[in-house]
Amino acid sequence: MSKRAVLWDLDGTLVDSSDHHWSSWRDTLTAAGVDFTYEMFLSDFGKRNDDILRIRLGEGAPSEAIARVADEKENRYRALVREQGVVVLPGVPEWLERLSAGGWLQALASSAPPANIEAIFEVTGMGRYFAAAVSSEQVSRGKPHPDVFLAAAERLGVDASRCVVVEDAPSGVEAARRAEMRSVGVLTTHDSLDADIVVASLADLPEDAFERLLG
Repeated sequence: MSKRAVLWDLDGTLVDSSDHHWSSWRDTLTAAGVDFTYEMFLSDFGKRNDDILRIRLGEGAPSEAIARVADEKENRYRALVREQGVVVLPGVPEWLERLSAGGWLQALASSAPPANIEAIFEVTGMGRYFAAAVSSEQVSRGKPHPDVFLAAAERLGVDASRCVVVEDAPSGVEAARRAEMRSVGVLTTHDSLDADIVVASLADLPEDAFERLLG
């Protein structure tokens, strides 16, 4: 049987660190003179930092300013992760273990910067399940473009048609579609998702869900 893989988003899919993201974005952008609301935060969720900041600071913002504000936000975020920890979402430990035991390869494919991924792995210990981790900062374009998922599949040596993406954001589900991969949508941060299978929680996902998606 050819190799098959599950490509996981991070925030809102594996862990709930949205409070840390919200407070670090709010404090950083307020300091930068932006009146940043929770509604803005929700609409930005799942996007790459440079894409978010081109919206919030304006298209004319210098790249140096974008990089500086992004660094400030992520330093705040990582401090909160290490000080307060994060919530691993329901069903996640069981699925990581089940897929690993079933011979599935697993990779992380996230909009989070690499240092954030390292911080999450450090505090949760879940890094041992992943054969690869790709940040959208390491590819040309962030979600909804398919680049991060295609890069993760390439690192695993698995054809896109043999990959299933697990996502909580519309931009991630769209990226999976553009990569021609099947998808599982988790309704953690949005009320609806246009994924192949949609569940309120990974704890609700049928045990044969990934098998069925690849036929």
